[in-house]
Amino acid sequence: MLASVLMVYLLWTLLIILLFYSGIQIFIRKVYAFKPVPHKETPAKFGIPFDEVRFKTENDKTLYGWWIPAVKHSETAPTLILAHGLYRNLGYMLRYIQNLHPLGYNLLTFDSRHHGSSDRDDHASMYKIGQDITHAVRYLESIKVAQGRFGAIGISLGGAGSVYAASLEPSIKAVVTVGAPAHPVDVMYRRFREYYLPGFVVWYALRQIEKAIGVSFDSFAPETNIAKAKAHFLIIHGEEDQVVLHSQGEKLKKAGNAGQCELWSLDGYGHSNCHHHPDFWNRVHTFLIDQLT
Repeated sequence: MLASVLMVYLLWTLLIILLFYSGIQIFIRKVYAFKPVPHKETPAKFGIPFDEVRFKTENDKTLYGWWIPAVKHSETAPTLILAHGLYRNLGYMLRYIQNLHPLGYNLLTFDSRHHGSSDRDDHASMYKIGQDITHAVRYLESIKVAQGRFGAIGISLGGAGSVYAASLEPSIKAVVTVGAPAHPVDVMYRRFREYYLPGFVVWYALRQIEKAIGVSFDSFAPETNIAKAKAHFLIIHGEEDQVVLHSQGEKLKKAGNAGQCELWSLDGYGHSNCHHHPDFWNRVHTFLIDQLT
């Protein structure tokens, strides 16, 4: 009798563990293995000439992008890499292209892996975005542009990936982040807790995500890499940001070396509208010119 009860208890325990494991896997897939959405508009909308380009990245995957040379002296002009955020595509950088192109920059933007028109690669992550930016640098090194005068502008996870890429690529001299997290765990933990998941479930989910990525969160987190970079950083963060809290911008600035980072906090702005600030483009341009000339 006791043996039968124990067997039933064991079976129920195994079933609960299986359901728990399956539920976590489904949840992670739902969040990170989303269906990529291609862009609907191009720089032609603003009468800006561009070339469609493709270049290789990690895992023998290919990225789709736009190369937009400066109006004048493109071979000597500074070059900016524009990086979108999670769930987005290069079309979300059109507002940046529209405002930065007239200021004399070469611009390169692309769909990160598992986004837009680039190759799928199982899942998206901050780590992959950072890797893709380093391969954008490799592409720029293969064409006729001024070497060593590269900057990067990244939105949200694109900003975080830009910080990581700058720690690996000394040719990236200046980085502008907009609403970037300091550490992926901070943002994911807060998001998971919004689903009222118990702490041990959140811990397990984070370990599974880390396992799927294949490296530790610390190895590519902006907070642990920003001081390794040779670049200077303009960290822009809306004080009303409810996706990536403003405290993440403060944390990222604190992690940098003395004099390396400037934090521009925007009162009344959130995660996706900082570029509407009346001084946004002038502030970004002033910073970039100071660092890239």
